[in-house]
Amino acid sequence: MTRSSASGHPHGHGQVRYAPPAPDTGLPVVAELAGLLAGAASRPDPEPPGGGPVLREAACGYWSRRGLRCHPEDLLASPGTGPLLTALLAAHGGDVLVPRPCPLSWTPQIRLLGRPAYHVPTPAECGGVPDPYALLETVRRVRAEGGRPAVLLLSVADDPTGTVAPPEPVREACEAAVGEGLHIVSDETWRDTVHHPHDTVFVSPAEMCPDDVTVLCDLAGSVTPASWPAAVARFPAGAPAAAHRSRALDVLTALGADLPGPLAVAVAHALDEPEAVTARNAAATALHARLAAEAHRVVLAAGALALPPEAGRHLYADLGPLRGPLAARGVTDSVELEDHLTARLGVPVPGGHRFGDELGALRVRLATTPLLGATQAERLAALDADDPLDPPHVARALEALSAALLGTAPRPDRVQTAGGNRR
Repeated sequence: MTRSSASGHPHGHGQVRYAPPAPDTGLPVVAELAGLLAGAASRPDPEPPGGGPVLREAACGYWSRRGLRCHPEDLLASPGTGPLLTALLAAHGGDVLVPRPCPLSWTPQIRLLGRPAYHVPTPAECGGVPDPYALLETVRRVRAEGGRPAVLLLSVADDPTGTVAPPEPVREACEAAVGEGLHIVSDETWRDTVHHPHDTVFVSPAEMCPDDVTVLCDLAGSVTPASWPAAVARFPAGAPAAAHRSRALDVLTALGADLPGPLAVAVAHALDEPEAVTARNAAATALHARLAAEAHRVVLAAGALALPPEAGRHLYADLGPLRGPLAARGVTDSVELEDHLTARLGVPVPGGHRFGDELGALRVRLATTPLLGATQAERLAALDADDPLDPPHVARALEALSAALLGTAPRPDRVQTAGGNRR
């Protein structure tokens, strides 16, 4: 078993530098939220560390509507998941276990704290949660090497795979983790972007193991615009969790990781889920679900592999079956595959090495946002179309994706990009 290490690519490609953020909706900020932020711009008082009472009360309502009741004193807020996850890990101490693959920010954050990140394989049918037997074996090996496994990070609605783990694998992974004394941090950023909510069951680990799970949510998943950094964490009730929350709050305070006061006002309103916010999220989810399903079809038609995307605005493609043709073009690992597809498509296509996968695995995360076009007019045209695949610029983007996977795409300087602009 090896500990995670950054890539030694000569151009600095690796776990942190040049890593694109999680895919956003690509749509304009909801006017109601933009107006509220503008109206609060003159607020002189800062938001206290961890979030003020109004913001935390709104977050309580958000989680209560999802069956996770809580008290404002059980919550913390920060400007994005980066400082909040760092604070959570620092509060718990010990070594951290993560599924393979995992969100690209997790391993760098763990390593910034001087901790090893141990990647655990996931079940064949989904990403985001570890296989329970592999988890137990990893814990055993870590302890045999003198380590102290303390935290398991997982994501039921997953980045990067775009899958939603069924309740049974989630339960088995959680029971294995709790049985070994691990605290679980459940990243539920994408829970409200499930493509077919009536056909997909999302169960939070906090419902299964209420005393042993902290829930983390980047609100840019479905509540706020991606340009507004805001995240919230829900701690379990009880004295042990209160002590961890206090330690995490100390870390946030030391980092100066406070939400700007005007932003906190708008975020609290968004967490109340007014109709304009919920309607936009429903429309954006349906839009990206359609694009993801078509991108998945394109991937399979090219001879590559991918699990069907069920949430979020991305899918995870395995180009291993195309290894021979790719090798003929000088592509033999995920760094070279990232460079190859990024150059072909003219948009960032992060390789699997960023998500903790082995360098030799030919995997990439494909975002659906670039398929919408490069301008707001093009993106809104896709949103307003009876079928998002109908606008010509979307069709061209999908054709470019197909050609890039088949290895026949010309470079972007000789074709139109997804936005229809010549380079």
